[in-house]
Amino acid sequence: MSRIAVLQMTSGIDPEANFAAIADAARAAAGEGATMLFTPEMSLLLDRNRARAAGHIVAQGNSPYVPRFAALAAETGLTLAIGSMAVTYEGGVKNANRSMVFAPGAGEPVTYDKIHMFDVDLASGESWRESNAYEAGRDVVTVEGTPLGRLGLAVCYDMRFPALFGALGDRKCDAIAVPAAFTKPTGAAHWHVLLRARAVEAQAFVIAAAQVGRHEDGRETYGHSLVVDPWGEVLLDMGGEAAGLGFCDIDLVRIAEVRAQVPALANRREIAKS
Repeated sequence: MSRIAVLQMTSGIDPEANFAAIADAARAAAGEGATMLFTPEMSLLLDRNRARAAGHIVAQGNSPYVPRFAALAAETGLTLAIGSMAVTYEGGVKNANRSMVFAPGAGEPVTYDKIHMFDVDLASGESWRESNAYEAGRDVVTVEGTPLGRLGLAVCYDMRFPALFGALGDRKCDAIAVPAAFTKPTGAAHWHVLLRARAVEAQAFVIAAAQVGRHEDGRETYGHSLVVDPWGEVLLDMGGEAAGLGFCDIDLVRIAEVRAQVPALANRREIAKS
């Protein structure tokens, strides 16, 4: 049995304040016996004013927060799954929406750049063009040797694309992190059903740390940070009202039980493209 902590945040426009919230949560999680901490998409900075946000976005190698997260992992003994942070893309003019996983004592993180850009026009009047400022990632990424075994990485809008989760299922991930900053309209309609479906398809635990509430930049996010087991059962739902720290005990034996009952990963067939 592995205990994990999930941090639901209302991140604002000050990275230092957001880092302090994560550091406090990590120390509290370690004190409660957790082995991992999961944080939401854009944990360090959530600001739709791109001109203002640009002053805080630098290359990963120049970020003061990357070594601080590494030090926090070493201090607490936690594996930190930092949902994502914005970094300037090496050799490009746009940014990367980058997840980072820090193992205690490992130094440099394993990273994943969000593949699917949130370019949508909602009936509510909200319009988003993530691709205007962010470059899409290209690589499927897993992290070996975490307290949950093999951890697959995805970010927010990625959850709408089953092919990515099929690839993570093919790699026999034990758990998949899906940090998010979901809008309220899309969250109310699709959040629970999509995450439960992705867990069932990959036959893995899904851990989705989320942003929640009204943010300093004016947006509202859905919350409801979830932990879903490989059978699609919701083990933790942190609700849509407030930031906070939640805990969930993960029984990895459940993975083998589900895959033995319904061997969908073994039964998967390649479908020819027309």
